[in-house]
Amino acid sequence: MKKYVLASLLALLAFLVKAQDDSGDIVKVGQKMPAFTIVSDNGQQLSSSSLKGKVVLVSFFATWCPPCQKELAEVQKTLWPKYKDNKNFALLVIGREHTDAELADYNKKKGFTFPLYPDKNRAIFGAFAKSLIPRSYLVDKNGKVIYATKGYDDKEFAELMEKIQSALK
Repeated sequence: MKKYVLASLLALLAFLVKAQDDSGDIVKVGQKMPAFTIVSDNGQQLSSSSLKGKVVLVSFFATWCPPCQKELAEVQKTLWPKYKDNKNFALLVIGREHTDAELADYNKKKGFTFPLYPDKNRAIFGAFAKSLIPRSYLVDKNGKVIYATKGYDDKEFAELMEKIQSALK
């Protein structure tokens, strides 16, 4: 009987530890950015290997997600004007479960000047995480994730801006 009680307690403890760490993360700070290729509906491709030597911000969103809307508005207002002409920086704003056509319609409404990339089958998102958007990963020039966020708030966005500036030095 004591064996069953002990086994049950250990199983419960293992479950609780996993539940506490079930943040949806696959890639964590300190790890390398996964290799991926974005393929647009027209067949145009962008490979993560082509970004080598650049500071890269990978940002996942969905058109129906209110916190994503706030984050993208701030990207348009603050981040993109500051870094769009920096040859050592790349911004990948990736629409989770969206096609090029859906993103084009969305962009007509929003008027963003930065590019939006499709991830219609969650192939790229699935290499980074299991769940939760918006979600962003800042990758240094060596391909290592140096900052990651889930959700959106002004304080974290300001911290992200500082991290980008430091990584570009």
